[in-house]
Amino acid sequence: MTEARGAHDAPEVSEVPGLGDLPDVFDPRQYAHGIPHDSYRTLRDHRPVAWQAEPEVLGWPAGPGFWAVTRHADVVRVLKDAATYSSCLGATQIRDPDPADLPFIRSMMLNQDPPGHGRLRRLVSRAFTPRRVDRFAALARARARALLAAALAAPGPATDLVSAVTDDYALLNLADLLGVPHSDRGLLLHWTRRVIGYQDPDEAAEAAEAGGPVRDADGRPVNPRSPAMLADMFAYARSLAAHKRAHPADDVMTALAGDPDLTPAELEMFFFLLTVAGNDTVRSAAPGGLLELARAPGAYERLRAGKADMSTAVDELLRRHPPVLTFRRTAARDTVLAGRRIRAGDKVVVFHASANHDERVFTDPHRLDLDRSPNPHVSFGDGPHVCLGAHFARLQLRVLYEETCRALPVLEPAGPPRRLVSNFINGVKELPVATGPG
Repeated sequence: MTEARGAHDAPEVSEVPGLGDLPDVFDPRQYAHGIPHDSYRTLRDHRPVAWQAEPEVLGWPAGPGFWAVTRHADVVRVLKDAATYSSCLGATQIRDPDPADLPFIRSMMLNQDPPGHGRLRRLVSRAFTPRRVDRFAALARARARALLAAALAAPGPATDLVSAVTDDYALLNLADLLGVPHSDRGLLLHWTRRVIGYQDPDEAAEAAEAGGPVRDADGRPVNPRSPAMLADMFAYARSLAAHKRAHPADDVMTALAGDPDLTPAELEMFFFLLTVAGNDTVRSAAPGGLLELARAPGAYERLRAGKADMSTAVDELLRRHPPVLTFRRTAARDTVLAGRRIRAGDKVVVFHASANHDERVFTDPHRLDLDRSPNPHVSFGDGPHVCLGAHFARLQLRVLYEETCRALPVLEPAGPPRRLVSNFINGVKELPVATGPG
């Protein structure tokens, strides 16, 4: 595609030697085949802030287009400058929400700007304490060990680590932290898949089978973040909060339910955010990190032998496979970024995996270097919206990789992975690995 907006602000594509049309990094279908690193590098080298069209894809309507930001320095600048690049004006997904839904969507912490964002973040931080998180380390280790043992004991020469290990590992750890009863934990995965996997035809079909509408009366896709689609989750959050007030425990929902500074609507939104973002961060990062190790047997052997620091390795695996691919901001005023004039109201989208592989910051960025330090990846974002659960995510990943190293002397692929159709979540749907003779 060629640039459709702001072309007067910089040289035309044809003026860049050896470069034809700029690559499309929007279409979610391409991410099912892998991260388009060649396209990212083309943009970083020749047009680090590039206009992208938003055609109709998979039944979702066409949009007005957006600026793709692919260099590390520019991504960090956008994420840190909330006054110029707003999370609230148009929310944080590439696709524009229905105008009728926007006030509702803006009430979520993720879609707010300072100072309101800071107030909500401080409230949830009181519940999401490092002490509360750290006490789950032993529980997470026992869970990882049990899931891996069951996977290795299953008949057959191979197993899918996603369905056998990582999906349940992420889900059950989050459920324990939140304080969700065992009988209700399947709901968390259902809601996560419905909200996160909406671009993927397989995930959408499973949501439909589970009773969630995916098309409206006119056959158009239904936004899974609309108030109507979240009504069941919010009703459950209210019920769970009432239960926690009557039966308090040492968990995040008890702390939130008892916080007098939190409105009922804010509590519901926090439950949504923690359920979806808290689950899918590890649910996406864990198999992605294992896939990177499976593709680098020498690095895996170093990790098993204790020749690489696990905490440093976790960050390198996060750099190579960030759980989130993109986040959107909206320009609050006219500005200039990397020489491009951006107008108030324009969508500005940062590309995390591109920033994490920027040669201007990372030496030999496509090599898995478990000793890489410093490692200023942006897999958990930056600025005021840096991931609130990063500590919990790192803890879970460290424990899972340690237990994988103990359980699997060799981490060998048994077939190609299956990836999520999404330009938002860097998801792995299947990760088959060899487990022994059939």
